[in-house]
Amino acid sequence: MQSAFCRFFALVFSLQAARAASVDTISIYSEAMHRSYKCVVIKPQAYSHGKKELFPVVYILHGYDGWYSNWLIRVPQLKDYADNLKMILVCPDGAKSSWYFDSPVDSSMRYETYIGKEVPEYIDSHYRSIKNRNGRAICGLSMGGHGALFLAFRHAETFGACASMSGVVNLASSHTKYDIVKRIGDTLTYADNWINYSIVNVVSHYPKDSLAIMIDCGVGDVFIAANRELHEKMLQLKIPHDYTERPGKHEWAYWRNWIQYQLLFFRNYFNTHLTP
Repeated sequence: MQSAFCRFFALVFSLQAARAASVDTISIYSEAMHRSYKCVVIKPQAYSHGKKELFPVVYILHGYDGWYSNWLIRVPQLKDYADNLKMILVCPDGAKSSWYFDSPVDSSMRYETYIGKEVPEYIDSHYRSIKNRNGRAICGLSMGGHGALFLAFRHAETFGACASMSGVVNLASSHTKYDIVKRIGDTLTYADNWINYSIVNVVSHYPKDSLAIMIDCGVGDVFIAANRELHEKMLQLKIPHDYTERPGKHEWAYWRNWIQYQLLFFRNYFNTHLTP
């Protein structure tokens, strides 16, 4: 009886596992930086059903002091979201403090090229992804929130939609923290970099290809003032975007809750812009 009982639950478990999203941990080589970096790729259950269906891709960036598996460890529900929304989720490594820049002061840091060009090229060549901007979106938290907007605005040919949660959207607000000085130089000698590399100024150069944009921040977040500044500037520039403030701080409890809304925002974008 006990053996049959165990076999029954083993069967139930195997059926549940068969319905779950699958997770690949891969290495993606960077020609720009001459080394490989790990990356998590979450494929929806539907990916295994056939060999022809193509899927939209959302790139999810981690924050300062994070790493490639940070999001999946903290939010294992990403696998459910990939299943339910039928999309591939890609979590690349942006190093502890790359800020997703091609650093103008450190030629070894080329993360704008890596995340904005090399990683999507790899995903498109190794997975059944939709290979145009209407099938790609990018989002992130904190450093990754700034990075997602920065990369989308500067590489709108690659990404059609972007979102930031709790983004450090004005670098000047953190000029003595988070290794930003190591990436773009000090505020005196390299003052122009603090203007040109901060998304609150980058938005003035809206790309010719329109972007679907979502920005959210907790009202108790240390970066709420900068996010409000960005929102007001985008209103002045008449840049369409969704902006939301909700109760919350700069913490995983907020990001864990809000990522599902950003993914739904992207799913609606894909539904609208992709030909059935």
